[in-house]
Amino acid sequence: VVDGERWPTSEHYFQAQKFLEDDHRETIQQVASPMIAARMGRSRRWTLRPDWEAVKNDFMRAAVLAKFTQHEELRSLLLSTGDAVLVEHTVNDGYWGDGGDGSGQNMLGEILMETRERLRAREAPEMNGDSR
Repeated sequence: VVDGERWPTSEHYFQAQKFLEDDHRETIQQVASPMIAARMGRSRRWTLRPDWEAVKNDFMRAAVLAKFTQHEELRSLLLSTGDAVLVEHTVNDGYWGDGGDGSGQNMLGEILMETRERLRAREAPEMNGDSR
């Protein structure tokens, strides 16, 4: 659930945000798999929202935060990575991933590490026995 709306996966949510038209977003929301949602979001059959480059990281942050706060097993898995550097290792993406050779921006890895820190900060009072 993001912004009060249920999405099948974080991929569905993220890809749908590329478009301002409600019918485009709803179509992506209803497709059967995250792979289909990704294909639809990458297709240029529909016009990309004009501010996409400026807002895409914020939408990814919202998707990742929702995923790891709403699914205990995933939150535990992310927190279990400790202080490890997280890398989206893929030759197919030099922005969200590392480009396969480390030359990419690894923005998904950066957002995962930011989210891990946010989760730690939320759990810190409980872990330290803070009873306030």
